[in-house]
Amino acid sequence: MKKSASAVWQGGIKDGKGTLKTESGVLDNTPYSFHTRFEDGKGTNPEELIGAAHAGCFSMALSAELGKAGMTADSIETTATVTLDKSSDGFSITAIHLDVVAAIPGAAQAAFEAAANAAKSGCPVSKVLNAQITMDARLEA
Repeated sequence: MKKSASAVWQGGIKDGKGTLKTESGVLDNTPYSFHTRFEDGKGTNPEELIGAAHAGCFSMALSAELGKAGMTADSIETTATVTLDKSSDGFSITAIHLDVVAAIPGAAQAAFEAAANAAKSGCPVSKVLNAQITMDARLEA
C-alpha cells in the first residue's frame, strides 16, 4: 500500500507560504507557513501532522494489541506531543510523547501496559524515523 501527500511552497522561508494536499482530500490546499510552524498563525505544520498521524496509528495499534489479549476498548484517546528543538545544525524532532487514556471494561493494569508497550513499539508511525528515505529531485527548466 502506498499513500501520498503533496506540498507547494512559494517565497522565502519567513515571508513565504505553502499548501498541503492529501490523496484522500482530507487536506486540500491546507495552508502552512513559518507563522503556523513557529508562531501562532492559522493553519497547520508538519509537527502537528506527525502528531496526528502518530496518535491515530498508535490508537489503532493499541486496539489490535488489546484484541490479541482478549480485550476490547470502549475508547482510546491518544495525544501525541511532538518536540521540535533547534540545535547548532538546524531543527530536529527530538521526541514524541504519547499520552493515552483508555476505557476497557475488566482490564487488568499489567495486561493494558503490555498491550500499550507493544503498540508503542509496533505502530508503523513509531518506526517511521527508521525508514529508508528515497528521493527523485529534478529542476524545472
